Amino acid sequence: MTTSPTEERLARLGLTLPEPPAAVAAFQPYVRAGATVYVSGQIATRDGGLVATGRLGAEVDLATGQEAARACALNVLAQLHAAAGSLDAVARLVKITVFVASDPAFTEQPRVADGASRLLLDVLGPAGEHARAAVGVAVLPQNTPIEVDATAVLEETGSNR
Repeated sequence: MTTSPTEERLARLGLTLPEPPAAVAAFQPYVRAGATVYVSGQIATRDGGLVATGRLGAEVDLATGQEAARACALNVLAQLHAAAGSLDAVARLVKITVFVASDPAFTEQPRVADGASRLLLDVLGPAGEHARAAVGVAVLPQNTPIEVDATAVLEETGSNR
């Protein structure tokens, strides 16, 4: 069996795509409009549980926040895989927004967001280069410290979801 370039990068990084997390409210985990995929905010879950809880600069340190951002990015990739059938179909990751639950004095949101950005670049290669916003917020769903949404363009068009 031949593996794809992104599957090879995932394996080299010791990563496995999780099952795409189901939506927990009245929305879709992703929407495909032609070749564009909009991935809803993905929280920091792994193996059915939160990676961490709380706010950066209070209950959560920088390293844990970066690891939570990586978990969010892996969930984004799982949604993109579900939308496209293969991560190799991602022509370009256009933009991500990283929401960081933060103590009012915490100002390192961009460093936290780097956890997600680096994972996406490592897995998608040049197609993973993206624009980004890193935004501090008071609280996030389920007390997760990080949430990441994404917009990507696929190489092939197909049915919309």
